[in-house]
Amino acid sequence: MEYDEKLARFRQAHLNPFNKQLGPGQHEQGVGEEVLDAASEEIPPELPPGEPEFRCSERVMDLGLSEDHFSRPVGLFLASDVQQLRQAIEECKQVILELPEQSERQKDAVVRLIHLRLKLQELKDPNEDEPNIRVLLEHRFYKEKSKSVKQTCDKCNTIIWGLIQTWYTCTGCYYRCHSKCLNLISKPCVSSKVSHQAEYELNICPETGLDSQDYRCAECRAPISLRGVPSEARQCDYTGQYYCSHCHWNDLAVIPARVVHNWDFEPRKVSRCSMRYLTLMVSRPVLRLREINPLLFNYVEELVEIRKLRQDILLMKPYFITCKEAMEARLLLQLQDRQHFVENDEMYSIQDLLDVHLGRLGCSLTEIHTLFAKHIKLDCERCQAKGFVCELCREGDVLFPFDSHTSVCTDCSAVFHRDCYYDNSTTCPKCARLNLRKQSLFQEPCPDMNA
Repeated sequence: MEYDEKLARFRQAHLNPFNKQLGPGQHEQGVGEEVLDAASEEIPPELPPGEPEFRCSERVMDLGLSEDHFSRPVGLFLASDVQQLRQAIEECKQVILELPEQSERQKDAVVRLIHLRLKLQELKDPNEDEPNIRVLLEHRFYKEKSKSVKQTCDKCNTIIWGLIQTWYTCTGCYYRCHSKCLNLISKPCVSSKVSHQAEYELNICPETGLDSQDYRCAECRAPISLRGVPSEARQCDYTGQYYCSHCHWNDLAVIPARVVHNWDFEPRKVSRCSMRYLTLMVSRPVLRLREINPLLFNYVEELVEIRKLRQDILLMKPYFITCKEAMEARLLLQLQDRQHFVENDEMYSIQDLLDVHLGRLGCSLTEIHTLFAKHIKLDCERCQAKGFVCELCREGDVLFPFDSHTSVCTDCSAVFHRDCYYDNSTTCPKCARLNLRKQSLFQEPCPDMNA
C-alpha cells in the first residue's frame, strides 16, 4: 500500500506540470522513502501490452500546457459588426492598462488592438467595387491601386490607409481623397484654371481682411477667427486670404510676386489650393520680365547673361532646322524641358528664375550653347558654308551671328565685325546698296506701250 502511494506521487509530480508543488503529506520524507523513490526512478513500472512507452526525465515535461490556449482571446476577434468591435476595442484597452509595462503580454495586446481598429475601419469603409474613373467639378479622379503607400486625404485631413481603404487621385491637380469624401468636395480642379487663365497674382500678399470674407474660410466657408475660436485663421501669402486649418496646412512655397519685384525666393506659408496651383504653374513661361520689372536686369547680372545666351540660341535655330545632321542628332531636344527658350527670349517661368538664383541655369545653358556652336562652326560643313564674311573689311575668319565680336543688321541679317560696323557707319552697307538699287528701278522711264 505504501509503495502504491509513492508511485502515485511520483507520477503526479512528473506528468502533471500544473501540480509542481508538494502535497500536504509530502513535506517530510524518510530515508527509506527517498531510496524507494530513487529505485522507482531507475526501474519504471511495467505497462500493459499495446500501450506506448513514455520515458520522463527528471525535469518537468513541457507539454505546451503552460500557455493559455483555451481562454477567450482578448478583443473578440470573432466580432462581426461595428458594435461588437467597439466593445472588443474597449476591453483590449482595459487589458493593456492592467498588464505590466513593457511585458510581452502587453505587446501582444497592443498588436490585437491595432488589428481590431483596422477591422473597424474596414467595416466603416468597405472595399466594394468602385468605378475606376470619377469626374467631379472638373476633377478627373482615378482609383489608386497602390496598397502600401500612406497618404493624407485633402478633404478630411486624415490618413488614407491604402491597405483597406479605397482612394482616388485627380490626374490634373493631384488632389487625393477617400472614396467616401468624393461627394463632399466643393472646390473645382485648379488645372482648369491653369489651362484657361494661366497667370500669377503679382501683387505681394494682397490682403483685404477677415471682414471682407465674413469671418469665414475662403474655400470651405467654415467660421474662423484670429483668436482660434471656433477655428484658427491662417493667411495664405499668395492670395492674401484667410483659411481654416483643414484648407491651410502651412505648406511652404516660393511666391512669384516677391520674386519678380524683390528677387526674394524665401518660401512662405500658402493654402492647399494655392500650393497645388503654384505647383502646376512652376514650369509655365508666363512671366514677361521686361514688362513687369525691366529694372531687374540692372541688378541681377545672371539674368543679363541668360538673356544673351537665349538670344544666341535663337540665332542658331535656323541652322539646325535646315541641317540634316542636326535634325538626325536632335540637337534641339537638349532644351526639351524649356521649349520656350527656342521660341523667344522674353518669357520666363518661376522654375527658370529659381534655377538662375541657384546658379544651375547658367551652367546648363552655357554647356548647351557650347555644344550648338561646336556643331555649327566645327563639326558640320553645311552649317559652316552658311557663315558670313564682313563686307566692310573683307578680312578675318568666317563670321556667325551668335559670335560675341559681331554685329547683325536687323533689316537684312547681314553680319559684320562689331568694330568695323561702328567705325565706318551705323548704316548697313548691304541695305544701302539695296536701297540704291530700288531707287534706280523707280527712276527708269516706263517703256512706251504704243511703240
